[in-house]
Amino acid sequence: MPPALAGTRPPPPGQGKRGEKGHLAYLLRQAQAATRLTMERALADLAITPPQFAVMTMLKAYPGLSGADLARVALLTPQTVGVIIRNLERSGAIRKTPHPVHGRVLQWTLTRRGGTLLAKCRRHVMALERRLMAGLSATAQATVRRWLSRTATELQQTG
Repeated sequence: MPPALAGTRPPPPGQGKRGEKGHLAYLLRQAQAATRLTMERALADLAITPPQFAVMTMLKAYPGLSGADLARVALLTPQTVGVIIRNLERSGAIRKTPHPVHGRVLQWTLTRRGGTLLAKCRRHVMALERRLMAGLSATAQATVRRWLSRTATELQQTG
């Protein structure tokens, strides 16, 4: 190894290319990774993972989704959602019912137990949300949310 590279270390997050001089896509990934790790830690004492939290959140917002629909809206693979559904059903947090027209399609809903668990999870996650938005005005928060939503929508449309 050349002597000039022997002690080279990358800067911590927030500095150099890992800060304001970095590529936007990298900075989004870095922020997402830090957010996910913080969320994992926040939910750990409830024995819930961030993907499980995402599935329960989507079922509260959109009751009756199929497993395939859950995978799409929770941004997870169908295989991952299959495992999550089995675990949440086993714990009594969700229940299935056959679709009224397409009987082979299963629709998933939160149970009362699942709603209570989700409310506990939300309290933990809201602390993270407050950290994410600390120092931002309501207008700036709305701008960030609009930009993230628009970015996801536009990038999904263009592939």
